[in-house]
Amino acid sequence: MPRYLRKLEELSYNGTDRISSSELGKQMGLTPSQIRQDFSCFGEFGQQGYGYNVDALKDEISTILGVKRGFNAILVGAGNLGHALIGNFNFKSHGFSLVGVFDVDPKMVGEEIMGTHIYDSSEISSFLKEHQVDIAILTVPRRVANSTACELVENGIKAIWNFTNIELAIDDSTVLVEDIHFSDSLMALSYYLSESLDDSSSNQ
Repeated sequence: MPRYLRKLEELSYNGTDRISSSELGKQMGLTPSQIRQDFSCFGEFGQQGYGYNVDALKDEISTILGVKRGFNAILVGAGNLGHALIGNFNFKSHGFSLVGVFDVDPKMVGEEIMGTHIYDSSEISSFLKEHQVDIAILTVPRRVANSTACELVENGIKAIWNFTNIELAIDDSTVLVEDIHFSDSLMALSYYLSESLDDSSSNQ
């Protein structure tokens, strides 16, 4: 569904009002039947002979993904990766308000990144007691990833977007963790490139 939403946002931005499952499939490398099957899990969104209204479908998928619920997020670790995320990822358009950033570097504390205040990491507990926060974005060094995650969970965080490149050891099974491993994506690309080059060599 996130992939469909990205494509629909692109189509809407480019002024496309409606699109058929055939054309949508062609642009996404999917079959029309696969698209209809995916959408049927959540309801009926298209009309036979008309296709899909791009903006209406975009709104429906946004609702399914919870984009319109208005979640609050904090980011812990304002180093290079944290700065890059804040500077390049549009949290608002994905349904999140970034309400605070935390770091241990005294040179950063008190500053702002894209309008969001940087607090001392020692203030995480008190901040979470005073503010409704739904998700924490973790961009701290690996050596403190688990301890930071545990502190967040102990203070009520129920979802973590984990960029630390380690699997977090969290005992609470109700906590949702989305692990982002850049190396996995790079290795997948390496694999497919190797396969492609091997096929090309064998056909020569």
